[in-house]
Amino acid sequence: MKLKFTKMQGAGNDYIYIDTSKYPVAEPEMLSVLLSRPHTGIGSDGLVLIGPSDKADFSMRIFNADGSEALMCGNASRCVGKYVYENTMTRKTEVTLETLSGIKVLELHTEDGHNVDSVTVDMGKVLDIRTVRLDGSEDCPRKEGIAVSVGNPHLVIWTDDADSVRLEEEGPVLEHHPLFPDRVNVEFAQVTGPGKIRMRVWERGSGITMACGTGACATAAAAMFSGRSGQESDIVMDGGTLHIKIESSTGHLFMTGPAEKVFDGEIELPDMLSGKVTI
Repeated sequence: MKLKFTKMQGAGNDYIYIDTSKYPVAEPEMLSVLLSRPHTGIGSDGLVLIGPSDKADFSMRIFNADGSEALMCGNASRCVGKYVYENTMTRKTEVTLETLSGIKVLELHTEDGHNVDSVTVDMGKVLDIRTVRLDGSEDCPRKEGIAVSVGNPHLVIWTDDADSVRLEEEGPVLEHHPLFPDRVNVEFAQVTGPGKIRMRVWERGSGITMACGTGACATAAAAMFSGRSGQESDIVMDGGTLHIKIESSTGHLFMTGPAEKVFDGEIELPDMLSGKVTI
């Protein structure tokens, strides 16, 4: 059985997108693991399912490369906006999207009325932010961080040199720190200039990724919380830069960044999944 998909990326955060109105998926956890593998699958940070919603224009479900389900992904939400507009599933340039962390509003910026080049997402408010001590764990490489919830959990670690951080060593330890029983996304951040922050990320369930939209929002919020930046920040990640604005009147975080289609494709499903997807 063959499955059609679209590979998309936002600031280097790449996912496999499937329109479930055409290809309903029964076991997305298993499918995400198989398709995300770089050598035997398509290769990605995970799987995104685009579907209908009785609360918004569309719904989005996100599955990490290890099969775990994420509450929200800012980069993926921008790509969903581009997908539904350029595939003529909507003609709106303001689209509402149902996610596990609530309904998000997408403002689509079009080049010529046909192609979406960037998207601004109202990510809502910071749900929780606080400084935490991390030295309760013997093997923890850091002593302090800022825990931020923007619908999913993040831990922002400030450093003098983000590029020298050994993500592959520190990331897994901090992701599984006892303070976070459901695990946590980890951002290593460095202020490089006024309103400019270098950030690298270890995502729970995916490991090292090129970018993280909610992580960029968490970093901007942590920078304002700790007095390192004001209401607007450019978050520079390995895959690109996102602009984050924290609206003073509402406290909402607005994330603006690119969304790009990499390619459309078709893949033969393994026998174990051939009965789990309906064409």
